[in-house]
Amino acid sequence: MAKKSKIVQNQKRAEMVARQAARRAELKAIVKDPDVDFDAKLEARDALNKMKVNGSPVRLRNRDRLNGRPRGHVGFAGLSRVSFRELAHNGELPGITKSSW
Repeated sequence: MAKKSKIVQNQKRAEMVARQAARRAELKAIVKDPDVDFDAKLEARDALNKMKVNGSPVRLRNRDRLNGRPRGHVGFAGLSRVSFRELAHNGELPGITKSSW
């Protein structure tokens, strides 16, 4: 089980990323556009650098939905490998069967 503070911190980051997504995309488009003059690109870059660091999507961490475990994340299920295995063995994940050969 992850610390509650880490789970809450990651949720706050996700909210900040959602709030800043449009503005961040707008500034990045200005920086990448070859038709924009150099001064406007510098201003956009400076504005992008002044934004909160936790608003960047790179700062988000994939965590287990059940207990917040940060490592061994199974993406399509949203669970850690440990939780995924336990639930699969109990038959609580529909469509997941244990393979054998």
